Amino acid sequence: MAQLIYSGITSLDGYVADSSGNFDWSAPDEEVHAFVNDLERDAGTYLLGRRMYEVMSVWESMGGPDDPPVIQDFARIWQGADKVVYSASLTHPATPRTRVERAFDPAAVSQLKASTGGSISIGGATLAAAALRAGLVDECQIFLNPVAVGGGLRFLPDGLNLRLELQEERRFRNGVVYLRYRTVF
Repeated sequence: MAQLIYSGITSLDGYVADSSGNFDWSAPDEEVHAFVNDLERDAGTYLLGRRMYEVMSVWESMGGPDDPPVIQDFARIWQGADKVVYSASLTHPATPRTRVERAFDPAAVSQLKASTGGSISIGGATLAAAALRAGLVDECQIFLNPVAVGGGLRFLPDGLNLRLELQEERRFRNGVVYLRYRTVF
């Protein structure tokens, strides 16, 4: 059975984007990016909300010979994975290996977990909140950035009652701290 992994870069106060929707403060340096690449290498499928998909779809055109090796590596990882985009407004995906689902269906995601090898990565705080509330997320991988943004879109939704067990931690030279938790149900 595949593990459903929610991974994200957050501010120290727990936001993936500030109150204006900006997340430019979260760009990983080369060391963090290489670590993220290694984590994502096993992801055979990405589950994405529409906004996250639009941000990530740039990886279809990145990774050329003029890009740094860490960028080329992630582009290969992204391009080699299947993508499921949950959107009521997106009519056609702009990337290969991508299908659009109109609504998040916990039973369908549970079936996908049971029938898929490797891991499944879920991206986008709103979509991840639905998966967390449905009890589908097996791990949370958090990259805490040494910045506070004061408000915005939270990594974990308000009102979520969830127990987590620390599995791994790592500190990077730029002050980012990686925390990997297993969900406890």
